[in-house]
Amino acid sequence: MRLASLVPCCLVAALFAHPVHAEEIGSVDTAFKLIGPDHKVVVEAFDDPAVDGVSCYVSRAKTGGIKGAVGLAKDPSRFSIACRQVGPIKFREALRQQEEVFKESASFIFKHVRVVRIVDAKRNALTYLTYSDKIIEGSPDNAITAVAVLDQKIPLK
Repeated sequence: MRLASLVPCCLVAALFAHPVHAEEIGSVDTAFKLIGPDHKVVVEAFDDPAVDGVSCYVSRAKTGGIKGAVGLAKDPSRFSIACRQVGPIKFREALRQQEEVFKESASFIFKHVRVVRIVDAKRNALTYLTYSDKIIEGSPDNAITAVAVLDQKIPLK
């Protein structure tokens, strides 16, 4: 009986385990849809979960219409990213050389937009690569940005 009550708690915790959630800061309509929301490009922002003072902005296409309204649309794999220093940089912990810092669904189940932080130790910079994946195959569409860290060495694990 005790295990049965633990399972729902674990499932709820797993839903909220990913530390980074994007905040939509704006959007523009790109195509009118008579029924359902219009197609649009959204701009979302998130903060690097391990590096205070770095925020990333991702723009991506979002499909509207009936499928978009009910969450069944497959969004196009076109996006852009820009990460910037928005305050003093402070590392919460030593960083892995490569780590996923953001993931968001781009279709009902099968596709995600991902952002991976890659440390360029030689140039003391944080690079951020965004791309999409699918269960069967990913998309080669990608975008990259970098944030130079000038006043300290990036701590690596």
